[in-house]
Amino acid sequence: MEDDVKEFLVKIMQSISMGLVWLLVNMSIGIYYGFAFFEGRPTIGNYIYYTAFTISLIALVIYLRKKWKGWKEINY
Repeated sequence: MEDDVKEFLVKIMQSISMGLVWLLVNMSIGIYYGFAFFEGRPTIGNYIYYTAFTISLIALVIYLRKKWKGWKEINY
């Protein structure tokens, strides 16, 4: 396998893996532990969850942008 193709596939797999880890962590904390939903009024746990969710989403987007920014175009 060529080095460029191998590097490209590794970046794809790392991006998908990081996205899935982020999704599973937020899903487990939010849905399984009940912080994503509130009854009547939100609690302090809901506020903390949604703040951490937003910050971690921004961090994931920054990570992915930095990872893919250095990728060189393949000219055929």
